[in-house]
Amino acid sequence: MKLCYVTDRKAFSGSAETRLLTLLQIIESAGRAGVDWIQIREKDLSGHELAVLVGEALRRVPRSCRVLVNDRLDVAIAVGAGGVHLGEHSLAVRDAKRLVTEKHSGGDFLVGVSTHSLEAARAAEKSGADYLIFGPVFATPSKAAFGPPQGIEHLREVCASVEIPVIAIGGVTEQNAEQCVTAGATGIAAIRLFQDATDLAKTVRSLRKTAV
Repeated sequence: MKLCYVTDRKAFSGSAETRLLTLLQIIESAGRAGVDWIQIREKDLSGHELAVLVGEALRRVPRSCRVLVNDRLDVAIAVGAGGVHLGEHSLAVRDAKRLVTEKHSGGDFLVGVSTHSLEAARAAEKSGADYLIFGPVFATPSKAAFGPPQGIEHLREVCASVEIPVIAIGGVTEQNAEQCVTAGATGIAAIRLFQDATDLAKTVRSLRKTAV
């Protein structure tokens, strides 16, 4: 099962510098704990600030941990990240793939996309996405703008309708992660599940045990 930590430094208290330092500490802890992917989702940062953050994240996590950059394909390519994660209304997946082919020297760069419907999931696969994140599956404040929870049955329908990996997001906890995997999800993505964990290594072990 893939475990993806989606960052949100604005949830921390303190100065801007303190929040960044806290975020980097959690990114490092998540990587060491065995989280597979870290999606750096700090949309308000400038290109330069984001590049510095991603570069530092890459230095702090093991090579087995893939760092993805939200939306900013240019930054992801420039710093050698493991991929880019696009929103439904961001750069088209086909265009991103073309730019990666033209500018990225490595052959292991993922292009993923967020989806909130079965139609969007099918479109993402057709356009060449390497994976998709689908949700919100359960109720969660961070995804309230995307409407009511999709529910497990809708997740199951999406997973059965596409062949690319589906990552479930939205209100995922240690208690309900197994439901997502049983429904066909390749993994789960979350902010608070990882960011608020008092013992990240224990949380990761628990998730892997309950979602075998």
